[in-house]
Amino acid sequence: MMDNTEKKYQVRAFLNRDGARKRIKNRRFLDEFSKKLFGSSTLIAVVVLGILFYRIIRDSIGWLDFDFLRNNLSIFPEKAGIFGAMAGTLWLMAVVIPVTIILGVSTAIYLEEYAKKGKLQSLINMNIANLAGVPSVIFGLLGLTVFRRFLGLGSSVLAGGLTLSLLVLPIIVVASQEAIKAVPNHLKEAAYAMGATKWTVVRTVVLPASLPGILTGCILSISRAIGETAPLVVLGVPALIMKVPDSIMSDFTALPLQIYYWTLDAVLTAEYANLAAATIVVLLSALLLLNSIAIYIRNKYQQRY
Repeated sequence: MMDNTEKKYQVRAFLNRDGARKRIKNRRFLDEFSKKLFGSSTLIAVVVLGILFYRIIRDSIGWLDFDFLRNNLSIFPEKAGIFGAMAGTLWLMAVVIPVTIILGVSTAIYLEEYAKKGKLQSLINMNIANLAGVPSVIFGLLGLTVFRRFLGLGSSVLAGGLTLSLLVLPIIVVASQEAIKAVPNHLKEAAYAMGATKWTVVRTVVLPASLPGILTGCILSISRAIGETAPLVVLGVPALIMKVPDSIMSDFTALPLQIYYWTLDAVLTAEYANLAAATIVVLLSALLLLNSIAIYIRNKYQQRY
């Protein structure tokens, strides 16, 4: 009787060992397959990106020079420049940056430090996170309805800036919330123990400690706003503006919008494709600069607290 029981245990142990070997083998195969799949995907993405960079730089050679940067728009491709588009982009950011940073960071501070924890706060956070994933063209429709038609701002810099502010505001709120959450509790508790008020703790402890994360989120959000085209197209911002905007109520055009329309015009006039490529190089340079600043801030200050 004992021999039969012992044999059963041996057979069961052998089967379990054999099953374990099969599971280990399957896991190794899955690991190798996933590694090759992800590596191939990364390689394809890098190759495609390299081809795009090569074609853009190749098409921009001979067109991207100082005259191209200082000249205004023209119906003649050889005389056209992007000075007005660059000025419009700068005016646009002059509206977007203060609006988004002040409203976004203030909202994040309120939700994390002042709002009562409960279902209402969870509902607000969920809606903000959902807004961060809404297509940009929807914000263009909102800007068209509210800022252009209801408020009568037309296609001015202010209307475009407020529209883009709505687009990137949820991103800044979420990034600022995560940065504030990462502040160690013992820093705040030490300030409270010394008799500091709520606002004093926020101003002297929470904000300085979370500032690197907040700035990183703000810079990346501004980079997205600079490169957005769909909201401005829906808002009705014109492409061919000969004059340079001189106030937030002026009509304007922007770099991504100019790229969009020059790409369309390239069907009729091939030289516009070269103008679009040269403008893309300028826009990519600005975006790479902003992203490099964000990476520098994150790497320099992430280990500080």
